[in-house]
Amino acid sequence: MIPTISAVIVGADRLGNIPNLLRDHNIAITHHISGRDPSHQKKTLQLPTGTQMVILLTDFLGHNVMKTFRNAAQRSGVKVVACRRSVCAMQQALEQCGLCGLARCDFSGRA
Repeated sequence: MIPTISAVIVGADRLGNIPNLLRDHNIAITHHISGRDPSHQKKTLQLPTGTQMVILLTDFLGHNVMKTFRNAAQRSGVKVVACRRSVCAMQQALEQCGLCGLARCDFSGRA
C-alpha cells in the first residue's frame, strides 16, 4: 500500500475537482488556506504539523504570500508544487515532480 502524503493547499476560494485528483494520487488535503488574510504574508509563518507537501495555486496568490509559504516549506524541508488551479495543471505538476506514476495519472478513473 502506498502511504498518503499530507498536503497544504494555498490559494483559491474553491478547489473544484482538485481534491479528487489528489485523492487518486494518495495525497490528503490537511489544510486549505485561501491566502487572502494579510497575516499570510508574515515572514515567519509556520506550516501545520505533519505537512509533507505545499501546493501553491499560483493564479490566486500574490507574490508575497507565495514567497512566505515557499520559505516556510524550505525551512521545514517540505516539497513545494506550484501550478494554476485546474485539474490539468495539477496533474502536469504532479508528473513533473515525480509524484504521479503513469498508471495513476489518468484522471478519467481508468487505471
